[in-house]
Amino acid sequence: MASSLNNGVPGTGSGLIVSFGEMLIDFVPTVSGVSLAEAPGFLKAPGGAPANVAIAVSRLGGKAAFVGKLGEDEFGRMLADILEQNGVSGRGITFDQGARTALAFVTLRADGEREFMFYRNPSADMLLRPDELDLELIRSAKVFHYGSISLIVEPCRSAHLKAMEVAKDAGVLLSYDPNLRLPLWPSAEEARTQIMSIWDKAELIKVSDVELDFLTGSDKCDDEAALSLWHPNLKLLLVTLGEKGCRYYTKVCYVGWI
Repeated sequence: MASSLNNGVPGTGSGLIVSFGEMLIDFVPTVSGVSLAEAPGFLKAPGGAPANVAIAVSRLGGKAAFVGKLGEDEFGRMLADILEQNGVSGRGITFDQGARTALAFVTLRADGEREFMFYRNPSADMLLRPDELDLELIRSAKVFHYGSISLIVEPCRSAHLKAMEVAKDAGVLLSYDPNLRLPLWPSAEEARTQIMSIWDKAELIKVSDVELDFLTGSDKCDDEAALSLWHPNLKLLLVTLGEKGCRYYTKVCYVGWI
């Protein structure tokens, strides 16, 4: 059984960015540069790439809302409160009484590699159904932003595809950040297939250099590799490069660095 969080959306309409997908609790080590097994303790922090985008938009002065499902538990209510405290509407959130809010343990090891361990079998975000979507909220957006984690299993996959369809039909700009998390997928092949299955729908796409390598099969993070991912509906492609900044590409031509 699920219940809705029915607070309104300040400024719904022009300029509203709606983020769809997962919000979870990240547990990060109390010391840096260690593996998860070596960590002496962990601190909890709000996480989930789509929710992070919504909060960033609000902090930058924009209008943001989040659509997803949380567990009807203390962590779920805590995350909903964090969204509200940051000026993000939770009108699109539902709460599941039969599943927990997702958890993730994450660390940056001494070798610079990130290490993840997820607890979501299934978590509430995986159980969002198409009939639970606030379609009017989605239609009212200027931008509909999403990732790929919500494509992994049903019923959330169907909810994701329905939300995209409704947004597209309403003339909403579709924004896609694959946010590759291989440990969550059955296989690398399945991850690549499903990520690319909705690729040509998005008008704005952001990928990291690692994701670019993964999706293209190239070990060269160059213009040729990036432009191999271009499609006719795309208006802007961003490739982030960590401390090196990012490159961006538009419909007209390759533009440059940020």
